[in-house]
Amino acid sequence: MTGPRCSRRDVLAGGSASALAGLAGCVAEGGLVGLGADSDGPTVAILEDRSGTFALTGTAKYRTTKLAIEEINRDGGILGEEIDVFSPDPQSDNMRYQDLTRYAIYRENVDVMWAGYSSATREAIRPIVNEHEQLYFYTTQYEGGVCDKTVFPLGATARQQLGAVVPYMIEEYGDEIYTIAADYNFGQLSGDWVKIIAEEHGAEVVGEEYIPLDESQFGSTINDIRSADPDFVMSMLVGQDHSSFYEQRLASGLTDVPIGTSTNMAQEREHLRIDPPALEDVYAGVSYMEELPTERNEAFVERYDDRWDDAEYINQEAQNNYFSVYLYKEAVERAGTFDQAAVIEELESGIEVEAPEGDVALDPATHHVEHNMRVAHADENHEITFDDERTIEPSFLHDVGCDLTSDAEQTQYEPADYYEVI
Repeated sequence: MTGPRCSRRDVLAGGSASALAGLAGCVAEGGLVGLGADSDGPTVAILEDRSGTFALTGTAKYRTTKLAIEEINRDGGILGEEIDVFSPDPQSDNMRYQDLTRYAIYRENVDVMWAGYSSATREAIRPIVNEHEQLYFYTTQYEGGVCDKTVFPLGATARQQLGAVVPYMIEEYGDEIYTIAADYNFGQLSGDWVKIIAEEHGAEVVGEEYIPLDESQFGSTINDIRSADPDFVMSMLVGQDHSSFYEQRLASGLTDVPIGTSTNMAQEREHLRIDPPALEDVYAGVSYMEELPTERNEAFVERYDDRWDDAEYINQEAQNNYFSVYLYKEAVERAGTFDQAAVIEELESGIEVEAPEGDVALDPATHHVEHNMRVAHADENHEITFDDERTIEPSFLHDVGCDLTSDAEQTQYEPADYYEVI
């Protein structure tokens, strides 16, 4: 007996708590009905935040993914088929992410997913992705260490970003470092990486603080930095509350202490949101910023601005979303099928694509990208210049023996699994 079909509106209208409740009655003979099943082409899920805590970064991620898909569809699609899109707003809610991930897999039969900004979101949905062997692109710059057969973490890792900026700061300013970081998984592991890279370059961390995400008052932290008298500060602060550190830095006269970062400017555009000179002499290890002065990037920014009348800043993650759609297209065309296992096999053969940051190559063994890293510097007017461009491989996972071409792991490694963290 065939049960009733339910519309997307029926199932999704209730929000995260009830997003799947309607599925119980929405079954057909043989199981759940896939609403996208009538199309011969691929269905992709874009689960990126357009509201809530992470809307500032998620909106651009959603839009660049859509831009790439629209460009591909105009050029004939993939294997001659137009790409269908499933893209409800997860609203920066991890429970809703879990519901929508299940819905995308069970009902939409999606061929590939782009989903989530934070590491907490990734880890909330990764067990579901693993259970169903779902091809998943995670594009945020992150702490690193994920070795997972169907997950492709394409953002620059902490080892790549800090590996660009920490040695640069040591050479330019000296070998005594004070670390301030967000008090959660990403910030703590990034702090470990600062210690490791400092030791590798003959430097030391003379102080460190891990700051709650809702903290917005930094008077005591600024006093502690003054007392420690470091040559520079490494900042892995994140989010709206933490951005107030830079205004308080200016008010206290701490702008005479330069700052290196792996999080600020390239993600939440603090250099544009906060008045100069609060970010004077802030140096960020980045693979991409909208200001990158290349013809390829300028053409990308122009296409984006033309597509979205209210376009705002293209963050580093949004650029990763954009090129990864083309990475997926290339893998499908090589495989000659949308079958996920076959597409993953082609991704693991090694693919290079053009990206706004420069040509990027996917590392088959780790599912990460060899990024074009550079150091971005904000001057007293918050004008951005770039220095020390070089390719940095995702070396840490090679060090711990991650090889997904031969072993289908579902692990997240931490620095302590290989390095002795001081």
